[in-house]
Amino acid sequence: MGLIQLEEMEFYAFHGHYKEEQIVGNKFLVDLSLETDMEKPAKTDELDDALNYQTAYRIVKREMAQKSKLLEHLANRILDSLFEELPAIKSANLKIQKMNPPVGGKMRSVSVSMKREK
Repeated sequence: MGLIQLEEMEFYAFHGHYKEEQIVGNKFLVDLSLETDMEKPAKTDELDDALNYQTAYRIVKREMAQKSKLLEHLANRILDSLFEELPAIKSANLKIQKMNPPVGGKMRSVSVSMKREK
């Protein structure tokens, strides 16, 4: 087994409970760690034998483009899509950070983390 880690993927998106967040948008950072069997691709050196991280990125990007009110809902959607479209995933850890959230004071970010196993 091994881990593929996609770190600090950056998106500008329109997630949030408040209407203003869905209009103005915000910057989000996404970290994704995917556990998969790496024995075969380590020997063959062939992309067809590996979990393609470009495909994982495209899935995250596609889901980030669809509005959600809650980060929990967004994270669940991303994990559903990853497991559906990339059967080689054994487990996944996902963290979504909303930068400068509207909390009434200065804050770098708020985040939600979810883990799922097959």
